[in-house]
Amino acid sequence: MTTWQHPQSFPELGRHQVHVWRANLDLSSTEIIKLTTLLSDDEINRANQFRFSEHKRRFIAARGILRQLLSAYLEVNPGSLDFSYENKGKPCLASQTKLQFNISHSQEYALFGFTYEHQIGVDIEYQRSVPDALKIAQRFFSPREFRMLAETEPERQAELFFQFWTAKEAYLKALGIGLSGSLSEIEIALDCEHCPYLLAVRGKPATALDWSLYPCSPVTDYLGAIAISKRIAPRQLAFWHWLPDSNAISL
Repeated sequence: MTTWQHPQSFPELGRHQVHVWRANLDLSSTEIIKLTTLLSDDEINRANQFRFSEHKRRFIAARGILRQLLSAYLEVNPGSLDFSYENKGKPCLASQTKLQFNISHSQEYALFGFTYEHQIGVDIEYQRSVPDALKIAQRFFSPREFRMLAETEPERQAELFFQFWTAKEAYLKALGIGLSGSLSEIEIALDCEHCPYLLAVRGKPATALDWSLYPCSPVTDYLGAIAISKRIAPRQLAFWHWLPDSNAISL
């Protein structure tokens, strides 16, 4: 299981470190109002396009928390941050900075990943029943991954499916191409402790050697993954828990 720390003050991100934050997006109305004041007009317009209020509130929470975290790392006002978007919609900071980040959310939880200079992608998924897991895997996974899933006992198939899925999506998000990339071209394997790792990309194991891939357990019934375009040792990752109005965020 992942150990999520509750920092007493905002943690310093070293040049060769990776920070991953988790946050519960189901916040009080007071906290949502506070976070809304940090958003740009564009973000508010995007929030207003959601049909259901819970989706709107979670979007506001995710973007507001992202602004808080970025502002703490960069020591700037959260409302002053300007985002630009890559071709496939991956957000990045419009200003020149070596700080790289990524965000993912599913249901009421979000993951935020931060590192310097190298590409980073994170993904979080709520574990649920997937009746068509084998059909989806046969279409979008590699033949070897499909066989692994088909040979797994039925009660573990959903967990393995999401292990593969989060790992693949984290890698694609790091590249900024998301699910427009080919899931089947990214091969994931499991080590002796049943943790996923990047085996090959487009059949080339050498490409995988330049990447680090780590799973995480954000909370019960959720799975997550982090992909970084650099070899990172486990001791270089730190997992933090975000709380509203805590002393962990000193702006």
